[in-house]
Amino acid sequence: MTSEGEEVHLVLDSLVIQESGEVYRNPTEVKMSQIVMPCHSNHCGELSAGQLLKWMDSTACLSAERHAGCVCITASVDDINFEHTIGVGKVVNIIAKVNRAFTSSMEVGILVTCEDLYTDRQWKVCHACGTFVARRTEAGKVQLKQVVPRTQMEQMEYSLAAERRRMRLLHAEIITDLLSSSTAQLGECQEYQNAVPAERTRVESVELVLPPHANHQVNTFGGQIMAWMENVATIAACRLCNAHPTLRTIDMFHFRGPSHIGDRLVLKAIVNNSFKHSMEVGVCAEAYKGGDPLRHINSAFMTFEVLDSDRKPRTLPRIRPEPVDGKRRYQEAIARKKIRLDRKYIISCKQTEVPLSVPWDPSNKIYLSYNNVSALKLMATRNNWVLTSEKNKVRLYTLEENQTLCFKVEMHVNVSAEQTFHLLSDLRRRKEWDRDHYEECELINQADEEDTLYRVTTPSVGKGAKGTDFILLASRRKPCDARDPYLIALRSVTLPTHPPTHDYTRGEVLCAGFSIWDDSSSTTKITYYNQATPGVLPHISTDIVGLSSSFSSTFSSCSRFLEANKDGPAAP
Repeated sequence: MTSEGEEVHLVLDSLVIQESGEVYRNPTEVKMSQIVMPCHSNHCGELSAGQLLKWMDSTACLSAERHAGCVCITASVDDINFEHTIGVGKVVNIIAKVNRAFTSSMEVGILVTCEDLYTDRQWKVCHACGTFVARRTEAGKVQLKQVVPRTQMEQMEYSLAAERRRMRLLHAEIITDLLSSSTAQLGECQEYQNAVPAERTRVESVELVLPPHANHQVNTFGGQIMAWMENVATIAACRLCNAHPTLRTIDMFHFRGPSHIGDRLVLKAIVNNSFKHSMEVGVCAEAYKGGDPLRHINSAFMTFEVLDSDRKPRTLPRIRPEPVDGKRRYQEAIARKKIRLDRKYIISCKQTEVPLSVPWDPSNKIYLSYNNVSALKLMATRNNWVLTSEKNKVRLYTLEENQTLCFKVEMHVNVSAEQTFHLLSDLRRRKEWDRDHYEECELINQADEEDTLYRVTTPSVGKGAKGTDFILLASRRKPCDARDPYLIALRSVTLPTHPPTHDYTRGEVLCAGFSIWDDSSSTTKITYYNQATPGVLPHISTDIVGLSSSFSSTFSSCSRFLEANKDGPAAP
């Protein structure tokens, strides 16, 4: 846990003064501020995570309903990482606003900060994204209006929302694949001396859904269900460590169905596995009424730590799983921990770290792909590009930021966006129009329909110098809807099967790729981005300062290549 002295300074007021002098505030934004009273806290004097989940869910729901103009229900809440606990007397500020609307669902971004009224300091507690669905009205299924992003930050969240939505839709499949590939490598459960039987941590509790637990739609309030789940998970964690645990992360909440006033909710929790300083608790919620069978409402996995007097994580007792299902949960917890660590490593890699590449592994390919595409989308939302040159209808822009040099190249072609996407997606064909930078391109592995690994070699820059080679992950995306471009994102990865060789200098690409927009039925706008790292800077530096016209000639060659093949075989 980070001390309060290391607070994050945040601009909570989202008022934006535009160039016209007009004051702009996002129309879907909802703010909630709550002072933490003793009734909201646990026996340690800290805000109950369950209470915080209630406040987050209600704020986000109000934002969704403000945009939809009708009743909305919680469909899911993405993974949550709690960076701080909150003490009694502090103020919790929650801001929620709709990032993007799809057909009948929308993503709502939720930011939670803590404020100390006596020192005027505030710091971030957590950030989450919830998915809300507009309920069918008497007139039929709801068709949500589009969100129009007005600021750079809104444009960024709008763009990334499509990629996050893809991750949610694939979530169950991703977990199944990762667990099946990981558990096969985990072997048998280890036996630890003085291990605590997992059965001792099992908790089962029943709650009767009463009117105070229902929302304004007479369904059980989603935040209330999450709070009940957090409660039984905390009890299970306490039974392992005989101390009060601190909730650190929650895997995605996914609501599989509604419950109503009069339902009985059965909440079950058990410690699946414990590691040196953390434990995973599995928790599920099931509903029934009368003699009806149980209905699965929700499930989640929560990670807890136990902090000592110095706020450092304590060493935890190990768990002894029960046979069959217990061993399965034990191994799956190890796999989920690996997934979390992989994801944290991939997402936290900084531009200044060497190497820039991250390892390619089937268990982390989804997150590498997500990070690859997200990095390109983030670069595309920047609005402070400087036009450096324009020649033969090819525009070159540059951007210096955080000691890195970014550039983008724009042009238009009379080729359909889909065919352009198809032709540029296969990097093996790039040497047909970019001989200055692509000497050879070998397809290493077709990971799936959207992700491919290549080895690319480039010519030497100076006389007697070695050529450079790159191991690239190419991630492709078709538009989520008409408001999105086709994307081809590139970044370097490391592969044990393809280590650096003496013949080439191993280069690295942090972020590069194409954004392809359908301007009209016959015209396509192509934008190429590259974040210049030391490995590629020698190849482009002369172009950037205007000493060479190879950028213009290269992309003019690209235009001729596309138009020569616009009637070629279409994408499969």
